Amino acid sequence: MEKHKAGFVNIVGNPNVGKSTLMNALVGEKLSIITSKAQTTRHRILGIINGDDFQLVLSDTPGIIKPAYKLQESMMDFVKNAFEDADILLYMVEIGEKTLKDEILFKKIQNSKVPVLLLINKIDLADQALLEDQVMYWSELLPKVEIYPISALQNFNVTVVLDRIISLLPESPPFFPKDQLTDKPERFFVNEAIREKILKHYKKEIPYSVEIVTEEFFEEEKIIRIRSIILVERETQKGILIGHKGSALKRVGVEARKDLEAFFEKQVFLELVVKVAKNWRNLPGQLRRFGYKS
Repeated sequence: MEKHKAGFVNIVGNPNVGKSTLMNALVGEKLSIITSKAQTTRHRILGIINGDDFQLVLSDTPGIIKPAYKLQESMMDFVKNAFEDADILLYMVEIGEKTLKDEILFKKIQNSKVPVLLLINKIDLADQALLEDQVMYWSELLPKVEIYPISALQNFNVTVVLDRIISLLPESPPFFPKDQLTDKPERFFVNEAIREKILKHYKKEIPYSVEIVTEEFFEEEKIIRIRSIILVERETQKGILIGHKGSALKRVGVEARKDLEAFFEKQVFLELVVKVAKNWRNLPGQLRRFGYKS
């Protein structure tokens, strides 16, 4: 009988290079929310790929930034941890990109003890000459890594990368039950679905000052009843979020509900309430409550 392989594969890179898109392409489920705004992924999210003789635990990390306040500091702690527990690292860059925003983390990639696959993403936006130039640039900078040009969005070369990852996995029993897709509870995906719609429809600081807490999640035979609180830092943000006669908030609710119905494959009733939690991004107690600090 073939031996079982399992390992942790962690994706790191600058904001917006396509880490979440890649993870969803690999897992085949919409686990990480995807938008074109920076800082969409705040937590480390695990997606799990199971085969008969392997289990691959994927971790998508927040994009690497220089922290401006406590929330961002704890987001960068997730990234640092990703280097410590990886069996394989996926370092993702987009075509035309030249450096990681954090030199210390870049040095960790250069000196990595575990295999590193460098994925040059969004190659559908480049011509052959630029692609060859990029491959040359990165192979000189990181001679020890394996380089794969991909398009996560178009699913180009993703299977090749997946096969290579599986071949590099260490022998190990599975870490999670084999029918499990993720380590996150249902409420986490409710929160992410709502946050994705807020990122999509609101500008400036609103999406970054919002946190969602799902207070109720009742699953009945034919319907899931959900009540979620959207927390903002100031009264003015509350007004903007709700919009004229509640129209803006209603749009968020309708779109999030549709996504959740597709995700849970069941009818969903979603109630949204907006509340003010002053300055939550800089309060350690609040950050702990939302899972950003242990």
